[in-house]
Amino acid sequence: MSTLTIHLPDGVARQLRECADREGVTVEQLMSAAAAEKLSAMLTVEHLREHARNAKREDFIAFLNDTPDAPPPPGDEL
Repeated sequence: MSTLTIHLPDGVARQLRECADREGVTVEQLMSAAAAEKLSAMLTVEHLREHARNAKREDFIAFLNDTPDAPPPPGDEL
């Protein structure tokens, strides 16, 4: 484990404490979960961008051509 010291506006720190209390966790647990969730989102975007850079239009067209011509499910229409 590592220890980090961060500076937060008083209002944010107060809301974090209140939220942690409501959830029955420590502020440290809440911050750790929030940081992990944000990192996961950022790394996912980075991963998708990397795949997009390596993508080939021909492969996408081939995929679309192999997709069955079927109506969309109800509620999914344009």
